Amino acid sequence: MDDKHMQIGEVAARTELSLRTIRHYEETGLVAPSARSQGGFRLYTETDVARLMVIRRMKPLGFTLDQMRDLLDATDRLDGDADLAPDEREALLERVRTYRRAAAEQVEKLRVQLARAEDFAETLGARLEQDAPATRR
Repeated sequence: MDDKHMQIGEVAARTELSLRTIRHYEETGLVAPSARSQGGFRLYTETDVARLMVIRRMKPLGFTLDQMRDLLDATDRLDGDADLAPDEREALLERVRTYRRAAAEQVEKLRVQLARAEDFAETLGARLEQDAPATRR
C-alpha cells in the first residue's frame, strides 16, 4: 500500500494544504518526501500523507511546530521500534496522552467559541428581521 509514490500536487490536493505549506513543513523537518524522481520532483507515500494530516489537524488546535515535531517523534518511535524497553514505551505513550489531553482541551475551547459565534450570528439575524420592512418579511 505504501509503495505508490505521489507528486506534491496530488499530496496537496489530498491534504488540502498548499504546495508552499508542504514545502515549509519539509524545511522545518516535520515531513520529508520519501523519494525524488529522476527529474528531482518530491515523491510522497501514504505514510507521508498521513503524517501531513496529523500536522494539519494539530495546527488549528494551536500546537506549535516544536510540539508537532515532538508528537511525530513519539509516534514514529512507537511505530518503528518494536524493541523499545517497557519504560521507554510507557514514556512515549505518556507523551502521546499529554497531547491527547491538550487536544481535547483545545477542542472544548473551540466549541465554546463556536457557540458564541453562532449566538452572535443569530442575534444579528434577529436584529435584521426586526428592522426589515413588512414587505420583505
